[in-house]
Amino acid sequence: MAKRTGLRDNAIATLERNHTLTQNDIGPDACLKSKGTTLETESWEIQDVGHLCILQMKALFGLMRMETVVIAPTGVDAPLFNQDWVMAFGTETQIVELYNTQLQPWPEQSQEAFESVREKYADLPDAQSKDAHWYDKILYPCSLHKRGRKLTEPLSRATQEYLETYAGQLASLPPCDTHEKAAKVRAFAERLFDEGGPAVDYITKFFGAQTARRLIVQHMYGVK
Repeated sequence: MAKRTGLRDNAIATLERNHTLTQNDIGPDACLKSKGTTLETESWEIQDVGHLCILQMKALFGLMRMETVVIAPTGVDAPLFNQDWVMAFGTETQIVELYNTQLQPWPEQSQEAFESVREKYADLPDAQSKDAHWYDKILYPCSLHKRGRKLTEPLSRATQEYLETYAGQLASLPPCDTHEKAAKVRAFAERLFDEGGPAVDYITKFFGAQTARRLIVQHMYGVK
């Protein structure tokens, strides 16, 4: 059976090469359980960069597992970065998304770096989205959406290459206006909660709207 390195370990190890990470104490929200679903949440600050959140979920007696990594930059003008891995009944879904939450246009060469990674894995089956969402309009085309069986190794390589590329760009960017950038992240997080999405809807269903808002807005995106 192919081995897989979790998104959590990849994210922390990769970011720690160039940045100091400090974990936040989020109290009881760190581990929530409801109706057979367990959700573990970690909230971190990336010095001079922004916020990191890691979610790990298990449901249906382990038949469904999910990992999510969110990097929300507020100290540098990089796009918002999201990785999702889902294993459900033997089928893996791997998503890597970059969202336009920037103050200035993203340079073409920066986008091309991700596009070259995406093209390397073009032969893997795409994950077809059933519904349109408001955030599709600010999703960069160089994002990755794949789904299939027995794809652990290539999916792991693809997500690691995306993360390495993103981390390299974070380390090379100059500081930006923190208040303006944080306002962009806040607007994204609050609209995501208000208008919903697969993860938001799932968390709200199992843990209630009040807890879901805290998890999504505060812990996932670091909105104070």
